[in-house]
Amino acid sequence: MMYKTPEDFMVYVKAKNPNQPEFHQAVDEVITSVWSVIENTPKYQAANILERIIEPERTIMFKVTWTNDKGGVEVNKGYRIQMNGAIGPYKGGLRFHPSVNLSVLKFLAFEQVFKNSLTTLPMGGAKGGADFDPKGKSDTEVMRFCHNFMLELSRHIGPNTDVPAGDIGVSGREIGFMFGMYKKLRNEFTGVLTGKSLNWGGSLIRPEATGYGVTYFAQEMLKTRNEDFNGKTVAISGSGNVAQYAVQKVNELGGKVVTLSDSDGTIYDSDGIDNSKLAYVMDLKNNRRGRIVEYVAEYRNAKYLEGKRPWEIECKVALPCATQNEISGEDAKTLVKNGCYCIGEGANMPTNPEGVKVFLKNEALYGPGKAANAGGVATSGLEMTQNSMRLLWTREEVDTRLKAIMRAIHQTCVRYGKEGDYINYVKGANIGGFVKVADTMIDQGIT
Repeated sequence: MMYKTPEDFMVYVKAKNPNQPEFHQAVDEVITSVWSVIENTPKYQAANILERIIEPERTIMFKVTWTNDKGGVEVNKGYRIQMNGAIGPYKGGLRFHPSVNLSVLKFLAFEQVFKNSLTTLPMGGAKGGADFDPKGKSDTEVMRFCHNFMLELSRHIGPNTDVPAGDIGVSGREIGFMFGMYKKLRNEFTGVLTGKSLNWGGSLIRPEATGYGVTYFAQEMLKTRNEDFNGKTVAISGSGNVAQYAVQKVNELGGKVVTLSDSDGTIYDSDGIDNSKLAYVMDLKNNRRGRIVEYVAEYRNAKYLEGKRPWEIECKVALPCATQNEISGEDAKTLVKNGCYCIGEGANMPTNPEGVKVFLKNEALYGPGKAANAGGVATSGLEMTQNSMRLLWTREEVDTRLKAIMRAIHQTCVRYGKEGDYINYVKGANIGGFVKVADTMIDQGIT
């Protein structure tokens, strides 16, 4: 091999992609897991799969200009990273947030390749977005931005080329505005975006899918120890769609969720966030666009932990559903010390490398995001299928398929991650996702 160790290869990655720490972190995790597979598979070495798989097939960057409600001209950066299309059309979300940059999107696109591979559906990996912040903007400002964003993006996407979805800052409102402009520009009604309204091609349980999926995956992990959610205390971070529907599904499965959070702090409700309290949170975050601190004014037994994340709260199961790198090594140690032994990532890479080491060292049931939070993109894939067939499946049909996909992902992780009596889900997810993509790249030749 050209590179003797994963560390040697990471020197190459960092030199070729300077000042991209999030991307480096994502590549390092995958390469470390699959290194022995590459060493023992001559065809991967001969085809130089390592260098090829970390290079985006297409990196698109563009300017987005739009006018605010006062008539001022605003300028943002737009992106689409089409990482790997070996197993199907590019698929991955669009994120509108000030933190969006090339490194973050390359990390997300790289993760998406293997996540999509694990779903068993024919989808390549991509990610995109803009450093635009919808927070505090009027509906008309968001509409003008989305229309101008799509003016550029439309030439690079299509139902058989690249099918974006939502992500942070991109919900049904933004998807609708972008679809309207795409339809006008192309003069065609196609399933070019997922996360659409039910009235015009969306899928039932798409908003719920990531939250449901991470809960289903955690349930499968618990089953390996002959356990389930019933009676267990659960800490969840975030308060958006993923967190909300994770709470709903945990409640359905008999668990008790005691935390939610946003960027300002965490609420702790020792009585549990039942479905009536969850309805309040959904109205607060989805309609009134308020802050989670308002929960404690409504439910006075709850506490607000300003500026803190939920990980100091005692729990058996933790579902990080907010953003990347929200669980540090110290947070992971605190969780383990307080009795947490099952962690399912509802967000993308929410545990930093030191935290991952802590969970693996303590042989926790640790489901990494590329496996545990694949429910969202899996249901997006199911939406693509329904659009192609011009059909709308029932809620029960979609949910049944989602459960089956999450179970299949878990089985893949077990197959490739079994280490004696312990299941290393990081290794299992990375190898399982990598092998399918690498083999397909070889089948298709040097392209």
